[in-house]
Amino acid sequence: MKAEKFKSPFKGRSLLNWIDWKKEEIEWILDKAFLVKKQSHDGEVHQRFLGKTIALIFEKRSTRTRSSFETAFGEEGGHPVFMSTDDIQLGGKESVEDTARVLGRMFSAIEFRGFKQEHVELLAKHSGVPVINGLTDSFHPTQVLADIMTLKEQFGTLKGLSVCFCGDGRNNMARSLMLICAKFGINFSIFAPKELSPDEEIIKICTPFAKESGASITISDEISVVKGADCLYTDVWVSMGEETLKDERTKLLQPYQVNRELMAATGKSSTIFLHCLPAVKGQEVTEEVFESSASRVFDQAENRKHTIKAIMLALI
Repeated sequence: MKAEKFKSPFKGRSLLNWIDWKKEEIEWILDKAFLVKKQSHDGEVHQRFLGKTIALIFEKRSTRTRSSFETAFGEEGGHPVFMSTDDIQLGGKESVEDTARVLGRMFSAIEFRGFKQEHVELLAKHSGVPVINGLTDSFHPTQVLADIMTLKEQFGTLKGLSVCFCGDGRNNMARSLMLICAKFGINFSIFAPKELSPDEEIIKICTPFAKESGASITISDEISVVKGADCLYTDVWVSMGEETLKDERTKLLQPYQVNRELMAATGKSSTIFLHCLPAVKGQEVTEEVFESSASRVFDQAENRKHTIKAIMLALI
């Protein structure tokens, strides 16, 4: 039995973040995500990963990322191997570099979901196979591709839309959304307290992309920044590894909760709500908004699978 052929101009490349990817290249993968979603909904069965293997390294727990990688790869005939830090020596008894060199000789590709961006970069540098960033403290590139797909499904276009991230403006989602929105000409704003504004480095990286695409980047602690937004986006107030800051973070971010009043402040009845999940309803978003007709969180969650399959097809 032979694997189906799939031609990609990006075979062998890694996805660590979207900084070094051109808009047209990201669009190519996005188009394939729409293709594989249609194929899935039509009940088509394909075997494009037959004979391939992928190592799935997880330092951080996951529902959507793990489910997406395992089902997308397995359905296409590939063999995914899940590895938690309880299962392998990564960064402990064995260096990341040595783990990379071992896995690169045994697997067709590697996915890494963990804390340090440095680790996913070392895996890519030393493994010799494509490496996909499933999340680090710095970037979450697979998530934001699903977000972009969801926006395009909802509005039919991307350029000229306005997305506002509400909450912790320093986290990996705010950073990654700023980056991909800047590439696609989507006006991006952050509604966050000054203490949790994004770092200057990511702003410096994104500004030239925004200038080229015609997008704007706005950061403010004033509620007026949400006016005109086509999408309000939020994430949990306390990220994995920051549990000791729960009380402090909750008090600081309460005014930035996505609720009925904040949705109304956009001035648009067509504004949608997105969340990368899991959500703590009653904190960063009210249950009313989460369960409302404006919420597209489960379309967004499904799109994780289709965009991740497209990414793997493009790279592997």
